[in-house]
Amino acid sequence: MKYRNHTLIAVSLAVLLTGCDDGATLDPQKQIGPNPELPQAKNFLMPPMQVPEGVPWKAGEMPKVAEGLKIEKIADGLMHPRQVYVLPNNDVLVAEANGPAKPTTRPKQLIMGMVQQSSGKGGPGGNRITLLRNVNGSWEKHLFIEHLHSPFGMQLIGNTLWVANADSLVKFPYQEGQTEIRTAGEVVTELPGGPLNHHWTKALLASPDGSKLYVGVGSNSNITENGIGAEYRRAAVLEVDAANGASRIYASGLRNPTGLQWEPQSGKLWAIVNERDEIGSDLVPDYMTSVQENGFYGWPYSYFGQHVDERAKPPRPDLVAKAIKPDYALSSHVAPLGLLFYGGDNMPQYRGGAFVSEHGSWNRKPLNGYQVMWVKFENGQPVGTPKPVVTGFLTDDQKQVRGLPVGLAMDKQGGVLIADDAGNTIWRISAAQ
Repeated sequence: MKYRNHTLIAVSLAVLLTGCDDGATLDPQKQIGPNPELPQAKNFLMPPMQVPEGVPWKAGEMPKVAEGLKIEKIADGLMHPRQVYVLPNNDVLVAEANGPAKPTTRPKQLIMGMVQQSSGKGGPGGNRITLLRNVNGSWEKHLFIEHLHSPFGMQLIGNTLWVANADSLVKFPYQEGQTEIRTAGEVVTELPGGPLNHHWTKALLASPDGSKLYVGVGSNSNITENGIGAEYRRAAVLEVDAANGASRIYASGLRNPTGLQWEPQSGKLWAIVNERDEIGSDLVPDYMTSVQENGFYGWPYSYFGQHVDERAKPPRPDLVAKAIKPDYALSSHVAPLGLLFYGGDNMPQYRGGAFVSEHGSWNRKPLNGYQVMWVKFENGQPVGTPKPVVTGFLTDDQKQVRGLPVGLAMDKQGGVLIADDAGNTIWRISAAQ
């Protein structure tokens, strides 16, 4: 697979449109934690870009792991694996998708498409769910559900498997041990979609009692450039009644909430959020936060509390005044897509904290993210500085990228599974001994 020509075209066009080289001036470490450093916003026709060349993993190549851990490949040859979900019998479901086709009517959209293609983010997704089963140490692969529409989130409640497509929440009957479902899914409720489905991924999480489902719905633009009407029920977490499909906005102002999880000590809902672009390499930090019922988190009118984004028109000082400051910044443009609160015994040094997968930047110089890190939690809150756990997706010179981490899940043995989007691989990390 070769991306070099696309890379050269995309970067050349980006240079022509930006007309300047505006690299980061802040150390990313200064933008991590509850009080990130926030420089003055800048304005660009196109944001600063640095686009690594996407290359496949070579035979025997693997990501690097922290001391005391080992990593293994449990599946490859997939079509953009996005999410992993472990069933009660330890079978693993893998949602394969790369989003619905997007219109390319504007120069920026055309360049963005070429950027994605060049870095390995392009290409068709599987629009399916694959089941992986460990049989005496060897992993079998089964086509579990097909003909889906860019699936992402998955949840099992009793004998019902719920799947969040790019435009709908559907459910399937499930019996433990089956390796395929051929029954057509029942659409329970529509989700924000349409021909312009900018942030198409729909994260999914069931309430502890199974009565509600929470859906993360990203914005339909960077900063409402497609009109505020295109943002109806977007940039929000929706709450869906599992019994009848009725839904409401649970929290709003979250530009792209993914990785929904229950924090085990507090019992609160948490999310990781991809923030806005095009105001500089050092703005705006992506973050992780508890999600308050009826809370508003700023997008599009402000970020990190009351920092006003002048691009949002008309201004809404009333909403800015009530915007909730996120709990913990992850630094700018790391693109967090996976969150896992670890409660296993296999890697006790990570118990109680949160693993976060960072898909990686394209609009920052130098690049940022491209790793799985771990954040310590105490009394239900993140503390200290994150520790890198899985690296090596990006080469040290930042010129090539082999894989892009997305979904995370813990198996019954306490190992952590990682969906590698661009590498089309599922990795598993565990204790070395």
